[in-house]
This record gives sequence, C-alpha cells and structure tokens, in this order.
Amino acid sequence: MSEHFRECTSCVMDARAADTVFDSTGQCNHCSTMLATLSTYQPVDAGVLHLRLAAFVNTIRTAGRGKRYDCIVGVSGGADSSYALYLAKQHGLRPLAVHMDNGWNSELAVNNIENLVRKLGVDLYTHVVEWREYRALQQAFFDADVIDVELLYDNAMLAVNYGLAKRYGIKYMLSGSNTSTEGMRVPSNFNWNKFDRKNILAIARGDGVRVRSLPTIGVLGLVYHRLVHGTQWIPFLDYIDYNKQRCIDVLVRELGYRPYPYKHYESIFTRFYQGYLLPQKFGVDKRRLHLSALICSGQMSRAKAGELLAHSPYPDPDELQADIEYFLKKMNWSEQDLADYLARPERPHADFASEAPLFAQMLRAQKRFLPGR
Repeated sequence: MSEHFRECTSCVMDARAADTVFDSTGQCNHCSTMLATLSTYQPVDAGVLHLRLAAFVNTIRTAGRGKRYDCIVGVSGGADSSYALYLAKQHGLRPLAVHMDNGWNSELAVNNIENLVRKLGVDLYTHVVEWREYRALQQAFFDADVIDVELLYDNAMLAVNYGLAKRYGIKYMLSGSNTSTEGMRVPSNFNWNKFDRKNILAIARGDGVRVRSLPTIGVLGLVYHRLVHGTQWIPFLDYIDYNKQRCIDVLVRELGYRPYPYKHYESIFTRFYQGYLLPQKFGVDKRRLHLSALICSGQMSRAKAGELLAHSPYPDPDELQADIEYFLKKMNWSEQDLADYLARPERPHADFASEAPLFAQMLRAQKRFLPGR
C-alpha cells in the first residue's frame, strides 16, 4: 500500500483524508483526537452522565417556561435526529420538530418522520423549498465542480432552524449530532464550512442564478443568533451513552422506525452523492469517516468496518441504476452530462468568494474571549 493510501492501524481512515498524520504505531491523528474528545463527553461513571442530562433538561425547561415550545429538534428521518426527538419527549420537553424538504426525500424517510411525530405527539414544521430554484442552485454547484453540493441543504436547514428559534423565543436547538458516532473531525477535503453564505451566493452567481427564496445564513448571522438571542445548537445525544444500534432498536420497537443501510441515506440525493458522486469524482468514501467514529466509540470492530468497505456503498446494483436514472430525470441530465461531470477535475470552494477567513477570525475570538464555549 502506497503512502497516499496508507490506512490507520486503529480505525479505517486513510491518507486520502487531508492533514492525516500517523504516529509511530500507525495510528492516525483523526482517531486519536476523537478518542481524547470521547473521554470528555462520555465519563466512566454513568451517574455523572445522568446528572448532567437532568441538569441540562431542567435548564431547557426553565428557559422555555411560558412559551409554546421549549426547544427545537431538526428531524431528517435518520436515526440520530429521530432519537434526539424521542429523548426530548422522554424527558418531558416540549419540542418543535423541524424538517426541510428539498425535493429529494425518500419515501421511507417521509414515513419515518410521519410515524415519529404522530406517535410522539409533537408538532412538525416542514419547510418546503421551491424546487426549480433549488435545482438551479444544485446545477450551479455541479457546474462549479466543487465538492460540497450538500452545502445548499445544510446551510438552508441551519437558517430555517435559527429563524424558527428566533420566532418562538427558543434558546435551545437539540441536534442528533453527537461525539459517539460523529466525533471524528471531518477532513477539510471532504466538505466545506456550512455557514458560508457568501460561497453559496458566489457559486450561484457564477452560473447566473439568483437566490430568491432559499433560506441562507452566514457567519454574521450565526454570531447574531448566538450573541443577541442566545440561541444554542446542542449535540443532545452527548448527554447520554449513545449506542447507535441500541437506540435504533428502541425506535424500531416503540415507534415502528425503519432503518437505512448507511448514515444519511434517508435522502435519495445524499445516498447518490455519498455513495456514487463523491467516490467517483472526488475519491472520497465518507463511510470511512462514519465507520471510524463507530470504531473509536467501541460500536463496531475494525474488521467489520473493513468488510463493509470491501463492498460498494450500493450493495444492490439495481438500486444504484435506479438512483442514477432518478437523478438524471430529476436534474434533466443525459447520461453524457453525468459522464462529463465525473470526468472534469475538482475545483476548490476557495476559488469563489468565501466567509472562511471571517469564520476563522470568529473562532479565534471565541477561544480568546469565551474559552468555555
């Protein structure tokens, strides 16, 4: 195995991930950093974790007293966000479930969300994007040959959630993100800053597209919501001993939840993007990141992860062909359009106007003046 493809001896990350460094034992910095972080969020004493959760739930209740909702939980239909909503209800919170429909939801995801909110008895706010505009924006990202086409959805989702928090005076947004299954830092060549509104507008402008209705949020918007309104985005599952499979079993048993084969496959586009476009065009298999996080948290063996990676992200070739045909039809592409896209070289997001320098400056200021946040 060449140095370029050298694989960590502890997880399954390899040297194709940017900034990868191996120590003398062959362990990479990605998993060593995550292991150190896990010790902070997952104390050995389960009682400490229980008290931490109880105290935080009480804080949410106090902040939400007299309001219609005391927290927001964004739901995609995936296991992590679904369990975050379940956990909130189990502890007597009054969440508003928020979903963003960008036109790529799988039928399974729609059914999972409907079952979830109905059986838990929570209100659901769904923001439906204007499809023609969204398709034009996705096309602009494809034409730009940048890696993070999902920046459009992720940024809009953040904008919608922060906007609703402001509308209802909610201080806490509880996400399904967590250290146990997502605690490994995403390498810089795998995606882009999710608060980079300027980058979105610049890429769109380069293709002659105007952002008219899609909600967006930039770095200054983040600062505004956090400092002026005191809104906090909290990885709620860090307050429990989050074992993904065990929690999926609970969702299946109690809510009729139907799981997906891989992380983030509740969206047809995300499934196609992560399972086909990323590996074929950019040489990125995000399963390495997701599986490595599970290895670090003791929820999967390295051998099992290796077995999964030995197979295509699409175990069923017929499903891949169906997704290709669906993608081509929905984007109004021909097979040649797809071939041309895959053949073109990647272009960095930094080639376009960006808020990355401002975001880096904000992080430095936060470490200096608010070291505990």
